[in-house]
Amino acid sequence: MSPLLWWLVPLVPLLAGVLLWLRPRQLAPWYWLTCLPALLLSIWPAPSLELTMLWPGAIWGAEDLLARAWLGFSALLGGWASRFAVADLSDGRHLQRFWLFWILSLTGNLLLVIAQDAVSFYIGFTMMSLSAYGLVVHLRGPAPRQAGRIYLQLAVLGEMLIYAGMLLRMHEAGGLLGFVDWQSVPTSGLTAGLLIVGFGLKAGFWPLHIWLPLAHPAAPAAASAVLSGAMIKAGILGIWRFLPAEDVLLQEWANWLLAIGGISAFYGVLLGLLQHRAKAALAYSSVSQIGYLLIILALGWQQPDARPAAALMLALYGVHHGLAKGALFMGAGLSAHARLSGWHWALMAVPALALAGLPLTTGAAVKVLLKDSVENSLPSLWLSVLSFGSLATLLVVARALWLMHQTQKTEALPAPPASQLLPWGLLCLAPLALPWLWSEMREALQQSLPGYALWAATWPLSAGLVLVGLAIGLGWRIPGPLRHLPSPARAGSIRFKRWMTRPPKPAPAQPANTQRWRHLERRWNRAFQPDAVATSAWLIGLLLLLGWIS
Repeated sequence: MSPLLWWLVPLVPLLAGVLLWLRPRQLAPWYWLTCLPALLLSIWPAPSLELTMLWPGAIWGAEDLLARAWLGFSALLGGWASRFAVADLSDGRHLQRFWLFWILSLTGNLLLVIAQDAVSFYIGFTMMSLSAYGLVVHLRGPAPRQAGRIYLQLAVLGEMLIYAGMLLRMHEAGGLLGFVDWQSVPTSGLTAGLLIVGFGLKAGFWPLHIWLPLAHPAAPAAASAVLSGAMIKAGILGIWRFLPAEDVLLQEWANWLLAIGGISAFYGVLLGLLQHRAKAALAYSSVSQIGYLLIILALGWQQPDARPAAALMLALYGVHHGLAKGALFMGAGLSAHARLSGWHWALMAVPALALAGLPLTTGAAVKVLLKDSVENSLPSLWLSVLSFGSLATLLVVARALWLMHQTQKTEALPAPPASQLLPWGLLCLAPLALPWLWSEMREALQQSLPGYALWAATWPLSAGLVLVGLAIGLGWRIPGPLRHLPSPARAGSIRFKRWMTRPPKPAPAQPANTQRWRHLERRWNRAFQPDAVATSAWLIGLLLLLGWIS
């Protein structure tokens, strides 16, 4: 296969975007086809493409399993979400604007996955981050504008931090841009801190998650699916690519990242259980799941010899979470506008239970691998943490499904369109089908079949279902003091906006009386003007004399 095929990954969506801009309603149903080059190259990758005519060290390709896996599920999720968005926004306004931002964000996402150098990655990351703002504010109104403002502020801040960290990293590597070269070059604390915070703002782990619960509920369902399923993982991929695993500094930082990942995993669940909107609960669930990805990344830093195993876990967990969470966000959008039957809810339960580790699904495969890695690297307490994490995941996802079901009782809704049911249904079935189609996932799933593994995966589900039944029986009421929690991020964003848009100071009512000062100025000029040159000469001579004496 020719390396030139990698050009098709970013160029086909962009070229299709030009045509979509001219005729969005006629050509939008076929936009999902533009993701096929990326999907096919993830299955049958071509040799890496060197693009030295762009800049020195530019390389596009997918030589490792992590790049191929994330390229495949990003293309798959982007294609199905594109088809879902056609029916979801068929009667909406500003279609051209939506598809423009959609194309740019998806193109940037695909480009950063195949990028093997820092500049290509940064271009794709910036394109994806900034264009996603248009998706967040597409529906318009106070809530989307507020969410978009906070998202844009943090996105720009993240871009500045990443750019600064990238420049420092390039200096450390002697001007080299390739990620292969960067893995053998140690980094400094300042560089690592800038990159972790910058990429963390996009990944959305605690405490850098503040934009997630605001942006996801405000965006259209298809955009939320892509934002949560694919785009936030770009932050984890950026940390993995930019920083060397064998650096002693990062090995020392690994324990801190493990702690942040554990806090994020449970903090997201606790806040998700207090939400009144399904998409907000799912957004906090994404914060929780990103915590597990951060734990995997930290394990790769803590034990450099286990970096290949960590890359495998990142690949499997990213695919698992991306497809399952994309299906749930699409389901939330579908339940808000259409009447769902019993088999629709049965389909929705598949990705929900897969996130909690249901046997014979992608969730069971990744949970077993993660527990095996933790058992070999961390104290036994972490095994209990992961088990309770599965229980907590089930609770927050069940909360989201219950909120979806409540909207069905209060509104008269039409039947869901078939054009949305097909991509959504295929996405819901992906956690069941993927382990039998992907060899790496199938091998991991086989490890979950022994009795001890089945029991470890089953008891959190059983306990979670019991707690969910009790919560539903009690009406799933939230205590009064916890219904409206303060949002420091929202308050800070409002203060920043007011400071940036403050009006100029009003002019004084009466002009200042300058006549007295002008009079003194004239007297001073008249007194010193005749001897100004001589006086200046004497002063300069006196200063020179003092300098010579001293």
